[in-house]
Amino acid sequence: MFELSEQLELIQQALRPYCEKELQSKVDALEEGELPVFELMKDFDGVFGISSMLAGPLKKMIERKRKKEEEGVEERGSIDELLGGEVGTAIDPMLLFVVAKELSRVSPSFALSFGAHLGLCGQTILSKGTSDQIEKYALPIFAFEKMGCWGLTEPEAGSDAFALTTTAVPDGDQYVLNGSKTFITNAPYADIFIVYAKIDRGDAKTDKRMIYPFVLERGTQGLSVGKPMHKMGMRGSPTGEIFLDDVRVGLDQLLGKKEKTGRAQAKETLASEREEAPAMAWGIIERCLDESVKYAIERKQFGRRLVEFQLIQDKIARMYVHLENVRNLAYKQAWAMREGRGSLRDACAAKFYASAAAVEVGMEAIQLMGGYGYMHEQHVEMLTRDAKLLMIGGGTSEIQLLNIAKELARDKGVKLSLAGGLQV
Repeated sequence: MFELSEQLELIQQALRPYCEKELQSKVDALEEGELPVFELMKDFDGVFGISSMLAGPLKKMIERKRKKEEEGVEERGSIDELLGGEVGTAIDPMLLFVVAKELSRVSPSFALSFGAHLGLCGQTILSKGTSDQIEKYALPIFAFEKMGCWGLTEPEAGSDAFALTTTAVPDGDQYVLNGSKTFITNAPYADIFIVYAKIDRGDAKTDKRMIYPFVLERGTQGLSVGKPMHKMGMRGSPTGEIFLDDVRVGLDQLLGKKEKTGRAQAKETLASEREEAPAMAWGIIERCLDESVKYAIERKQFGRRLVEFQLIQDKIARMYVHLENVRNLAYKQAWAMREGRGSLRDACAAKFYASAAAVEVGMEAIQLMGGYGYMHEQHVEMLTRDAKLLMIGGGTSEIQLLNIAKELARDKGVKLSLAGGLQV
């Protein structure tokens, strides 16, 4: 459980040189907006053949799913099960964690956009879409022909993620969407958008607690996006707004084509985002520790190497403790996802600890290097800025704590709301 399989170890060994040479050489251009992140994704696919590996299983999945639909049978299961078990290790959560970790050692920005493209957008369509929707929208995403994004957060609905005001009003065999999304990864340049809205019939039948995902394409009348936002960190990952102004869509653009996916589906996707946070934190911490040890051995002060000073040894040792804890959390989360034994409580606890640890280790690495650590030339400066988003995105650290408390109370038969007080 606490070590990589031989196959995963080989994959990690293949990823490391690519990240440290090819990806590292493009980080500055990516951060400055001179290199589109999707172009880098295509390059990554060209080297590691993700699209080629998935092409066959995806086509078979579509054929099998279409036959099931004709028989009136709904398929359920993990992504690998839906793909017929043909991809195996490629869909193993630990493999996804290893990829996220290695990418995050060099560019958490790239890891974030890559995950939003394939994970949040692509896998949501695979797991919830019909055969036609998968063929039309998911295939181009997994072939790296079109860029995807996943939009839930709204300007007035941050921590209360499901307090949406975006609506989908039925009009004959269509829906009319109005509203906006913000802080959406990949939105400024996305070709395929998953956006959540409340279906509003304007009567007592409207369930205001339920939200539904719609799949939209760039160029749709009434759909527009804002410019990339200027951010403290994750600058290589474009973040922006989505605007919906009387956007008309057909039933075939409601994911699953039935009004039944609702709030639970969005919660599942948010849960996967939480579960994967330790992997990104793992990469950030590991790289900060490596750079700190290297610097402490090479740098001299008062005629001695920094590493000879006990205060420096203390900092390095504490970084390693965080690394061990986060690495173990990542292994546990991958195991839980693979075995279908994940829990909201554990995912929130892992995200809370791992994100805080990444920020703390980054700050300690900067402090250890002094003025040099504060400079852009030292990689730890960027990693620390990027790490901060892990405490905000996918639910703030405070929300993770509230979720943990809710789950502990629920175990004792008491239901609490995130807003405080008993849930009725």
